[in-house]
Amino acid sequence: MDIAYLDPRTGDHFPLHTPRWCGPNRAPLLLTPMPGITRVAIDTTTRSLWRYRAAFPFVPDDPITMGEGCTPLLARSLYGATALLKCEWFMPTASFKDRGASVMLSLLRAQGVTAVLEDSSGNGGAAVSAYAAAGGMAATIMAPASTSPAKTVQMHAHGATVELIPGTRQDTSDAAVARAGKIFYASHNWHPFFLHGTKTLAYELWEDLGFTAPDNVIVPCGAGSNVLGCEIGFSELLRVGAITQMPRIFAAQPRNCAPIALAFITGDENAHPDISPTIAEGTAIAQPLRLREVLGALRETEGGAIMLSEAEIIAATRDLAGMGLYVEPTAAQSAAAFGKLLAAGTITVAQTTVVVLTGSGLKATPHIAEILGIGA
Repeated sequence: MDIAYLDPRTGDHFPLHTPRWCGPNRAPLLLTPMPGITRVAIDTTTRSLWRYRAAFPFVPDDPITMGEGCTPLLARSLYGATALLKCEWFMPTASFKDRGASVMLSLLRAQGVTAVLEDSSGNGGAAVSAYAAAGGMAATIMAPASTSPAKTVQMHAHGATVELIPGTRQDTSDAAVARAGKIFYASHNWHPFFLHGTKTLAYELWEDLGFTAPDNVIVPCGAGSNVLGCEIGFSELLRVGAITQMPRIFAAQPRNCAPIALAFITGDENAHPDISPTIAEGTAIAQPLRLREVLGALRETEGGAIMLSEAEIIAATRDLAGMGLYVEPTAAQSAAAFGKLLAAGTITVAQTTVVVLTGSGLKATPHIAEILGIGA
C-alpha cells in the first residue's frame, strides 16, 4: 500500500517522498489510512516506541531514539475507583511529546531535512530541541514569552535557537507560520509524522493490557495530538483485527481555554470560548488547527470533552502529588476529568480506564510553588 499525505477536508493526496508540512491552501494534513500491525510484528528486542516501527509509513536506517516510550502503567485508587495511570513523563525530556518528536524528526531527516522550526508552549519545543540535537539537526524554537523557564532553559541547553514571542500562544503560532518559508516547519501541531509518533501510545496501551483495548482513555487536550494519535493507533489496530472495538476517548481542557470542549458540548465548531490565563499552560491553545478532526475523533469513539476549573486542576495536581506522582497541572487535568466522568456516570468503576499523565511537575515549578504557597 502506497502511503501519501492526505488533506482530510478535500480528499487530495500528495506524494510522501517530498517533505511538506501543509496542503497547498495551508490545510493541516494527515496520512492516508494505514493497515496497522499485529503482535507478531512487534520488535520485542527493542525497548522503545521503535518496537512498533512496522506501523510507521517508512522506517529510516538510523532513527533518532533515546529510549522513548515503554512508560509505566500504574493501577491506583483515584476518586473511589481504580484508574490505570499512564506515566508519560518517564521520557528523555519528561513529557509525552518525545513520542512525536522521535518519529517526526527521524522521518524528516531521512527525507533530507537538516534544520527545523517549531513553535511550542514548552514541552513540544523541549522535545524537538532534544531530538534535533541527538540527530545532528539544527532547531529554532518559538515560544510564548510567558512559557515556564524550566522549559525554555531546557531548549537552550539542547542548543536550540529560542525566540520568545510577546502575546498569546496563537501569536507565537502565527509568527512561526510566517517564518515557515525560510526554514522547514516541523510543527508538532501541523506535521502528520508527529501524530504517527503519538499513535504509539495506543499500541503501547494495547500491549500493556495483554493485547486488548481499554474501555476509556482520558487525555489532556490542547491542539489534540494525543486525541488524534490514540484515534489513529486504535483505528489501525481495529482495522487489522487486533482489537474488537475502539476505546472511548475523552479530552480534558481548562475552562479558561476550552475551544474543543466548548465546540463538542455545544455542537458548534464556530463557538467562541472566553479565553483567560490558566495554570494548565500546555493546553492553552485558543485556535486548535485540527479542531474538526479532533471533534470527529471524540464523536466517532463515543467519547467526550470535559471543561475543568482552575480549582479542579489544582486539586488534582495536589492529589496526585500526595500519591507520589509529581506531574504538571496540564497533566493533572486527565485525573480531574476521571473524577468528573465517574461522578456523572459517564464511565463506571467496572470499566478499564486509562488516565494519561503527560508531563513532569519539574516542568512547572513556579506554578506548583504557587499552588503550595512556597517560594519557587
